[in-house]
Amino acid sequence: MTDSPPPTSPTQLLADEELLAFSPVPLDRKRSNGWTAAQQERFIVALAVMGSVGQAAKAVGMSRQSAYNLRERPGAESFAKSWDAGIEMGRARQFDHAMTRAINGVTTITVRRGGAVTVNGGPDMRILQSALRSEDMRGGGSALP
Repeated sequence: MTDSPPPTSPTQLLADEELLAFSPVPLDRKRSNGWTAAQQERFIVALAVMGSVGQAAKAVGMSRQSAYNLRERPGAESFAKSWDAGIEMGRARQFDHAMTRAINGVTTITVRRGGAVTVNGGPDMRILQSALRSEDMRGGGSALP
């Protein structure tokens, strides 16, 4: 049995998770600056990548408040379910990214007067502690014994 290769794009990742299999929120009228079905789909993808409602809304050219208003509309149950899954995926991605940076470290180059003075690298314990605290606060339990 062979493992399939990891997804190469956020859209492929989301398609594999069936995250985009939601019914767009029905709208009473179309507005030139309002939510469309395509924007709703892009918003869910952005949520799964970024883990932030504000950033995802901004990425699709909408406001955070309009996203929350859309979620509260009648008929938005499917959209809300995908929203929740997208947020969880995005936060998990952010946690994984933070853990990778914490464990593998970050290279810091100090430059003064046009020349490199020092190069430091190594694990970033502040990021590690922050990531572990956020995981514990999300209900994941303590990562430490």
